[in-house]
Amino acid sequence: MPKTPEPYVIYYRKDSRTYNLTLNPNCGLPRRVCLEWRRRSFQHLPDELAEYRSPKSMAEAKIGKDFLIAFLKRKQEEGSARNTAAGNVTVGEWIRRFTDIETSPRTGINASKNRPYSVDTFRSTYNAYYTCHIQGDPFTELRMAEVEEDDVLDFCTRMSIDKLLDGRPMGGTRTYKGVLGLVRMAFRFYQRKNHNWINPFTYLDPPKYESKTRDALPEEEMMKLFSKPGILEGAMETGVCAAIFLGGLRRSEVFALRPEDLDWATPKITVRRSWQMFDYKDRVMGPPKGKKPRETHFDPILQAAIKKLWEENGSHEYVFSFRVKDKNGKTIGGKTPGPAWIRGKFPKWLERAGIELGGREIVPHSSRHSLATLLYEKGVPIQHIQELLGHSDIETTKIYLHTSGKTIQAVKKTMSSVMDENKIIDFKVS
Repeated sequence: MPKTPEPYVIYYRKDSRTYNLTLNPNCGLPRRVCLEWRRRSFQHLPDELAEYRSPKSMAEAKIGKDFLIAFLKRKQEEGSARNTAAGNVTVGEWIRRFTDIETSPRTGINASKNRPYSVDTFRSTYNAYYTCHIQGDPFTELRMAEVEEDDVLDFCTRMSIDKLLDGRPMGGTRTYKGVLGLVRMAFRFYQRKNHNWINPFTYLDPPKYESKTRDALPEEEMMKLFSKPGILEGAMETGVCAAIFLGGLRRSEVFALRPEDLDWATPKITVRRSWQMFDYKDRVMGPPKGKKPRETHFDPILQAAIKKLWEENGSHEYVFSFRVKDKNGKTIGGKTPGPAWIRGKFPKWLERAGIELGGREIVPHSSRHSLATLLYEKGVPIQHIQELLGHSDIETTKIYLHTSGKTIQAVKKTMSSVMDENKIIDFKVS
């Protein structure tokens, strides 16, 4: 006959110096409750039994076990034994933790990998998702331990028909994908803490969204910006324009450059930092996107512009800084331009260069797309372009590559050559 398992198992872990407990159904509790008390430390006892969380001996552990079983049986009669182990936190309370860098469980996990979180991700993304789209929904009032797949589907339905500020339904948008991504992430971490809890998202595929790619300037238009005097007025405009178009730097990286990041001998630029929340007044300095330094091209045009800028304004903490003087005309420091400066200058550069947009969406970030496309057409391997732009995934780099007129002409020339080699000339449809 098979041996009947003991109602419980208590054992001492030497590595953590704690007692662990496993409850089996023949202790008088339902199997679903016992599953949540398999190999669990006494540290997980509910708050009502906090005095029994740190037993010093096997005898004390058995006493704590008896009180726990009695407590769970009483809760079972009240219909809430299962919630005791999983916690009574609501969906809203749990997701809310992920909108603050100090309370998010992911902060510590990322820090353990030495990959600090971006403050911008919390303040302008997660917090906006929660306050604008999640907060106040009936879904947030449910207990995490009780949420089922039907509850999730109802929530997804409400979100998909919710209206954005421009009147569009949220379903199918990047915002919808982001909101669901935040919720799914929170639920994954809840499952990580409650191993026997069934994640209601388990059998639901994440939403897909085909992001709109920014347009890029072809080589001829890109070179127009640097073709003649007057298009870029002064060393600051020339330097910033060269940094984004010829160096592939993001706006937040350009204004975070320090003199020690410039290697004049090689020459090259090392991107070590970036402004987080660049478009906000309370921006803070952090690592660049991708959380690791990268090296990029230090173009002669950019070198000349920086030398001229330093001659006019002096060298300060950041490379791109205007000289700041007191009321007596004495230099007291330097000040970097803000996001409004480049937003105002960029369209003027295009206008002075005679670049007509023709329905294209050309913004400062389009400079990175333009550089990537130019390099790829010149035969630079896509892996090198990926490193230059600081992409962690090569699929992201592929999005930056645009088909230009030159590409179409090259394909046409190649196909014509193939046809000639195979003597397919003057083909007529029968």
